[in-house]
Order: sequence, then C-alpha cells, then structure tokens
Amino acid sequence: MANSKFLTSLAGLSIAGFLMAGSAAAQDTLDTTAFQGIIKDQMSAFAAGNAQAAFSFATNSLQKRFQNPEIFMKMVKQGYQPVYRPQSVTFGQTKMTKLGPTQEVYVVGPKGKNWLALYSFEQQEDGTWKISGCYLTKSDGFAA
Repeated sequence: MANSKFLTSLAGLSIAGFLMAGSAAAQDTLDTTAFQGIIKDQMSAFAAGNAQAAFSFATNSLQKRFQNPEIFMKMVKQGYQPVYRPQSVTFGQTKMTKLGPTQEVYVVGPKGKNWLALYSFEQQEDGTWKISGCYLTKSDGFAA
C-alpha cells in the first residue's frame, strides 16, 4: 500500500521496530491511559472535522512536515480512512520499542474491514506526549 509506505517513511518507522518489545520494567512505566486518551481525542477531532485540534496532537516535527492543519487533514482523509472514520476502536497493548512508546489500536474501518494502527509517541519538552507516527496495516481483528 502506497499510503502505508508513505507514512512509514515519513515517520521513519519500521514494522520491525514496532514489534520489538522493551523490557517488562520499561513497559510498566508507560502511560497507557495518556496514549489512549490522545488517540481518542484526535479521533474525536477527525469526527468533528476539526483540523486544528487533530493537528495539535502531532509532534512539532510532523507539524513542520505537513505545514498546516488543512494539509494534515487532507492526508489523513486520503490515506487513513480507518482512523479518520472508524466504525469501532479497540485498544491493544502498549509497548516500548527502540523508537519509543507504541500503542496498538484495532479499528474497523468505514468499509467494515479490520485494521491495526500502531501509534508511536514522543515526549515533548513540557512533559506532554504527542503522536510521532502511525503505521496502518490490515488485520485479522482484535482477539482479547
């Protein structure tokens, strides 16, 4: 998929990096509640058509790459319909990878297909967390 490859190269992420779990001690310190809240808030902004709010959850480096909220929203609409307009959302594991914390999100897209969105996060200078990337791939669905 061209869009998956685009975001992967854009964010400098690889699927191998996402699947590489850190130590159990590192995983205990991950702020799963914060990561899931950020993702929910961004998805709510997408649903409301609020480009400015959706853009605000991205790291400064992603904001610089996309230049403004409208360009960012257009990219998400075109390439990330499953997270832009999900039918359902189920959170999976939060893992520490060599690229930082990653949250698994299983979504059913607008056409009823299952997807796995792997969101990466970066802590900002003020201590807050922002989304540094999202890798979207087809999935068999979430199995609890």
